[in-house]
Amino acid sequence: MINQLYHGDSLDILTTLPERSVDLVFADPPYNLQLQQDLWRPNMTRVDAVDDDWDHFESFEQYDHFTRAWLEATGRVMSDHATIWISGTYHNIFRVGVILQDLGFWILNTITWEKVNAMPNFRGTRLKNDVEFIIWAKKSEKARYTFNHHAMKRYNGGKQLGSVWQIPACGGPERLKDPSGKKLHSTQKPEALLERIVIASSTIGDRVLDPFSGTGTTAAVAKRLHRHFIGIERDPIYWAASKARVESVIPLPLNDPIFDAPIRPPKIAFHQLVARGQLTIGEPLYLDSPEVTAFICPDGRLQVADQVGSIHQLASRLKGVPSCNGWMCWYYQASDGQKHPINALRWESSQ
Repeated sequence: MINQLYHGDSLDILTTLPERSVDLVFADPPYNLQLQQDLWRPNMTRVDAVDDDWDHFESFEQYDHFTRAWLEATGRVMSDHATIWISGTYHNIFRVGVILQDLGFWILNTITWEKVNAMPNFRGTRLKNDVEFIIWAKKSEKARYTFNHHAMKRYNGGKQLGSVWQIPACGGPERLKDPSGKKLHSTQKPEALLERIVIASSTIGDRVLDPFSGTGTTAAVAKRLHRHFIGIERDPIYWAASKARVESVIPLPLNDPIFDAPIRPPKIAFHQLVARGQLTIGEPLYLDSPEVTAFICPDGRLQVADQVGSIHQLASRLKGVPSCNGWMCWYYQASDGQKHPINALRWESSQ
């Protein structure tokens, strides 16, 4: 089953795959663009837009029926901890989102992919259409899922990555061409986009499914990043091109920096800092805001007047927020008189 590109209809092939057998899904379904006429540039050259038969539906009802069917079939093969990423435009993404929620999926984020090299609106009748949307969802509200939060910081200069991604549309040598030199597939996704998705929500050895694999971008990226891949494509030309493309991919060496384990503070309990003598019972700790001083209790909790709680509970209570990372909010006073977050003591304890 794994590391295969199937030639056929997704709804037929998905029923043959084992239940709960994949760890990540990326889906780039037909967008149902509803283009009414050809698009032309000012120099009277025709725009190579999405006008393929596979993107045509007779009505919204037909598209909704199709969407529900492939989402149900895909949900069956997703493991309980798997997530799904679905790409679309304003033409279809809102309909997909409603159906996704109706089926019990739980939306985690909506990514706005800003195509920095997007084609302008030549007619000047609308704003430039330079974004696509990607819904990220898990199987149910209570489901656990993979998210490599720290690994994603590599895409934002070491800081937490947001939900607006600036990535050029696919072009250059990466874009597959037909024998006449025209782009082979009208909506081929850039590998940079799929790399983020695969890194974000899978680990080495996981199984990645693309039910509309087109030119095989998802499979190519999965193979390069040492994930197993499953792709399904009904168009024989796309399928043949994707087979050749994926077969040529050489996985990255495992010592490549992209596989570096993110550096995280060692997991220890707060009371262990007291047991190791890094903090003492009765020592004051200082909240970043509002300005409050708490004292360390013998059981490792903190006390402010008549309020007692863990470093997280007491901080969130004093701040009036649902949750709080106490490691980053409470400060201790060092021997030099300077205040430092208690999170720094976790690093000391690991030396």
